[in-house]
Order: sequence, then structure tokens, then C-alpha cells
Amino acid sequence: MAAVILSSACNRPDKPAATANESGTPMMVSFTELKWTELPERKGMQFSVLSGDPKTGAYTQIRKVPAGTDNPLHSHSSEIKNVIISGVWYTGADVASAKDFGPGSIVVMPGNWVHVSGCRSGSDCVFYQDGKGKFDFVPATAANPAR
Repeated sequence: MAAVILSSACNRPDKPAATANESGTPMMVSFTELKWTELPERKGMQFSVLSGDPKTGAYTQIRKVPAGTDNPLHSHSSEIKNVIISGVWYTGADVASAKDFGPGSIVVMPGNWVHVSGCRSGSDCVFYQDGKGKFDFVPATAANPAR
């Protein structure tokens, strides 16, 4: 699959796979070396933190989503950028208007944008994600309607 090239390596299990390295030494991690954690908000999805901390602020990570996953209307409180590596990811303001995005596609979602998303059947989705703030998954409800 893809190799991830960042700034530093860290082998401690309590640290992200990669963090900023002030010495300027390059860090290279193959996809098979990433340490995966299940996303608590969405069972079955996994992530591997590359930098920052998605629980508290800005971060980068690789995300794996099983084929056939559908996420109902929801939002995130801060901007998220996804770069699709494999599979076909879809997103849109609703199911009818959702578009498909294959490998090499870039999807930038503004904070508080209510949308659907998911991974089409056929193959799992893998993408690089850059979050401008902490990660959250806020289901759309009467208190948080589609905008």
C-alpha cells in the first residue's frame, strides 16, 4: 500500500506513530507499521495518529473505514481535510447529493457542515486526514439540523 513519510519516528505505544522532530531527521513509516485504534464514536473504523492529538486539538492521521460503511447526517466542530488513498469515499449534504471520491481525491469539510459520508462497497477506504481542531462526531438531531 502507501508509505507514510513524516518528520520523526516514535515506537512508544502511548505516543502517535509520528510526531514533530526538531532535529530535522526524516521519518518514514510503511502502512504495515502503523498502530491502529478503533474510533470510539464509530465502531469498525480505525485510525493511526501521525501528529497532534485528535482528542484535544489539531491532528493528522490515517483512517481505515470498512467497505459498505454509511455514516448518517452528522457534523464535526472544526474543519477536516481528507485525501483518499484507496477505496471510494462518498460525502454530501444528503444521500441524494452525495458524490463519490476515489484515490487521489481531496475533500475539505468546513466545521459544523452537516453531511452524510461513508465507504462504498467493494473495498475498504483508507485516507489521510488533517483536522484543524479536536475530532468529534456530532449526529444531526432537532437541536443540530441539516444546514
